[in-house]
Amino acid sequence: MGAGSGGGEEPGNAPDGEGPEESSRGFLEAYGRALRMGSFDWDLDTGLMAMDAQAHEVFDLLPEEYDDHPGTLASRVPASDGGRLDTLVSRALKSGDETYGTYFRIRTRTGEMRWTHTRGYIRRDEHGRPRRIVGIVRDATDELNDATVQAERDVRQALRRRETSVVQQTTAALAHARTVKDVIDVLRDTHGIDHLGATSFVMGLVKGGRIHLVAEGPEGSFVPGTGISRVDAPYPMSEVVRTLKPCFIESAREFAESFPELWPHITHLEIKSAAYLPLIAQARPIGAVGLLYHDREGFTQSERNVLVALGSSIAQSLQRAMFYEMEKDLAQGLQQAMLPRTIPDVAGADLAVRYRAASLGRDIGGDWYDVIPLPGGRVGAVIGDVQGHDTHAAAVMGQLRIVLRAYAAEGHTPATVMARASSFLHELDTDRFATCLYAEADLSTGVVQLVRAGHLDPLLRLTGGNCRRLAVEGGLPLGLSAEFGRLEYPVTTAELDPGEALVMCTDGLVEQPGADLDDGLQTLTTLIGTGPDDLDQLADRLVASCEERDVEDDVALLLLRRRGAGAVQSGSRLTEHVPPGDPEALTAARHMIRHAVRAWGAKENADEIELVADEMITNALMHTEGPAIVTLRVLTGADRRLRVDVEDTSSALPRRREAGEDGVSGRGLFLVDQLADVWGVEARGVGKCVWCEFVVPTRE
Repeated sequence: MGAGSGGGEEPGNAPDGEGPEESSRGFLEAYGRALRMGSFDWDLDTGLMAMDAQAHEVFDLLPEEYDDHPGTLASRVPASDGGRLDTLVSRALKSGDETYGTYFRIRTRTGEMRWTHTRGYIRRDEHGRPRRIVGIVRDATDELNDATVQAERDVRQALRRRETSVVQQTTAALAHARTVKDVIDVLRDTHGIDHLGATSFVMGLVKGGRIHLVAEGPEGSFVPGTGISRVDAPYPMSEVVRTLKPCFIESAREFAESFPELWPHITHLEIKSAAYLPLIAQARPIGAVGLLYHDREGFTQSERNVLVALGSSIAQSLQRAMFYEMEKDLAQGLQQAMLPRTIPDVAGADLAVRYRAASLGRDIGGDWYDVIPLPGGRVGAVIGDVQGHDTHAAAVMGQLRIVLRAYAAEGHTPATVMARASSFLHELDTDRFATCLYAEADLSTGVVQLVRAGHLDPLLRLTGGNCRRLAVEGGLPLGLSAEFGRLEYPVTTAELDPGEALVMCTDGLVEQPGADLDDGLQTLTTLIGTGPDDLDQLADRLVASCEERDVEDDVALLLLRRRGAGAVQSGSRLTEHVPPGDPEALTAARHMIRHAVRAWGAKENADEIELVADEMITNALMHTEGPAIVTLRVLTGADRRLRVDVEDTSSALPRRREAGEDGVSGRGLFLVDQLADVWGVEARGVGKCVWCEFVVPTRE
């Protein structure tokens, strides 16, 4: 396909109706015939480039072998020269230049390399946008005058500078590679080894005294049977690992003579030379890399130095990547060992837990979750985060998880569990603190007691699919509360209706780069509200959102859904710790009693039970110097009863007194005696317990 049909017309004397573009092409075609050079016309809008017959001869192409696509010429132009030519053209188009010119090499169909010269003229529209390039290509082999020789020298120097630049760029890219896969991806990148002119490359790593092939390119260059080879195998990669010296193979004949067992398997690659480089780190071989060429024979000393420098850079990056992966595996193994191996089946509840490790290597965190079965149809749910992102944080997390679980299983109230865990962390030989959220749920009644130590509030997903934030009054993080002597943790009581789910997570699921924490919570709330009903699917969706946001922190997630109302079990109970002089704690206790009475089906007795329990708590606080511990339980037997226990630290037994002159004091036990079905006092090891019981209707 010709660039034009100018015939013998003189330039500048175009016939009528012929535009300046047609005139230019006609001139170039005539000029080319006279000087035995080819012309081309490259339409930048369509990407098609037409060439005349002389241009086909320059590229040693038959007309039917060229389809007007510049990419077809890649079979004739070596990759290194093609990359340099592409860069030159791109720079001219962007800078506003009108012309460009350069020498480059052509590979003929016989494999011979010869020099070619091209010059292009850039045509732009009235807005300065490049629309087409017309130009010439000519065989420059016979132009062996001084100017051409100098030009060739310049080209070779440019190629050497380019090789050095590629090594520098590759080294810079390898500096950001964290894993072995990252290193391989850098080497496969078009800005890496390809620009050194290599046709293909292979890389192997030494493991257990054998060389394991971990990368090869392009696809199909892998030699069967060499995936795992011995260090003493008759292969070039094995030789450089044994000798710790690079191996430069300068011709196909040398390759065939030196490695006869390998050569028959790679003849289809038309390799003419190769460079195999040992990858040495700390004076020991960790692998080898091979670069194979089909467009060059021999290596200058400068080229050898460049390749050896590349091998050293690859070795350092690989060693760093291996250490990184070892540390990451160790850290993740430690993290997983510290988390619960299994989550128990809990009657009356659906559970889903997830842990997502941090994306930054060994930078794992101290995030954890736990589910603790408790007597009386209750369950404890924990989510927490130890400060820091390292193996020490994971180790502290494991210890803290175990002791918190033990305190809960011993039957302590949620506030006491949190306070004791804080004291334990403070007494450890560590400067770490931890945030934590503990929820104790009575699955038969739906009453949930929550204690928060500097952690995120939980979220509540309602049966209709909506989700809202559950405000929980909080205390200081674990460790800090003990250090500052503020171990009082307020308890928030809530109700979990059948079908509702409690969502507890660490801040990695909420935090978004550049966004406020409240915005992240709102995004999470929306995501939960619109998520699937199945807890496992919902948990997967929430964790997947971290991948979409490229979250670098680790994430722990716990979902607990109450299945159904069920029957209240004997021994179902709730406990609240009320310190002296703390009106907020007294309010929380009253709130707990109110919720429990309603949830346990004793609504008709609610006023009497609340009044009696309030009097018993007030008496304990007024007449002792210590705290009161309030426990509500449901007892079954001949009838169904609700029992209220109020424990204090005083051994003095209560007694009924006449009301004082003010008519306020002295009526406590009178009210208990009149309103409760039965009451009494029990001595304890330290202090006593005043109790009362109310017969309540059996729930249907």
